[in-house]
Amino acid sequence: MSDERESEINIFKALDFIRDQAPIYAKAKAARVYLEEWRKSHKAILMAEAEKSGQKTAALQERDAYAHEAYQETLQALMDAVEAEETLRWRMIAAQAKIEVFRTLESTRRIEAKTV
Repeated sequence: MSDERESEINIFKALDFIRDQAPIYAKAKAARVYLEEWRKSHKAILMAEAEKSGQKTAALQERDAYAHEAYQETLQALMDAVEAEETLRWRMIAAQAKIEVFRTLESTRRIEAKTV
């Protein structure tokens, strides 16, 4: 009997977790997508700055943009955003797996109850 109650509590915890984490996950994903797009804009801005400072070819401008400290900071922010998103995503997947395990156990219990 206590096993059944424990399973019931766990299923609701998993459902609550998914519900509560969904907006946080959405924000994390939005931040990652924004940073992916910002990285492109940031590169273009830095390439324009390199052109103004005398770099005539696109290859030299791009090299300067990639080497720029501010661009490195953008990449670090992107890495942090991906880490946050993936952590939340896998926690949500784990909660979904708990729900599936619960469903399987309940189905097994029903079958066992019918055979007794």
